[in-house]
Amino acid sequence: MTRIWALATAAVVALTGAAGADDMIKVKSAASVPDTMAALTAAVEGAGATVFATVDHAAGAASVDLTLAPSQLLIFGNPKLGTPAMQDDPLAGVFLPLRVLVYEDSHGQVYLAYEEVDEMFDDLDIDDDAPYVKTMAGALKKLTAAAAGN
Repeated sequence: MTRIWALATAAVVALTGAAGADDMIKVKSAASVPDTMAALTAAVEGAGATVFATVDHAAGAASVDLTLAPSQLLIFGNPKLGTPAMQDDPLAGVFLPLRVLVYEDSHGQVYLAYEEVDEMFDDLDIDDDAPYVKTMAGALKKLTAAAAGN
């Protein structure tokens, strides 16, 4: 199990390494990381998307006797949105399914964070004005707002 977790974490880190801080959207949550993650999962499933995985980074750190503030990643998507992006550029599959990180910062504030969709696809053969880009961005905004209680 630890090996699977380590491989999943390595893959996620590799895929998200290119995002700069300026390309990230952060939404404050008044709830804990587990409660915010539960709300996000419910919002995603309620919208008809599929949850593919949840990665608990703090649990992974604990498994190797390290500490990390609460931090969980939700990986989810909907083929109706992702497939057209991959039809335009197969490399979109590096960034899909979508991901939202729920984490607690050093001050105890919980955030939901995700990369701006148009920036995520910036180096690909995908038009910023493609309908699915706007739909994905709108979905991420709506889902994270719902999870944050906004």
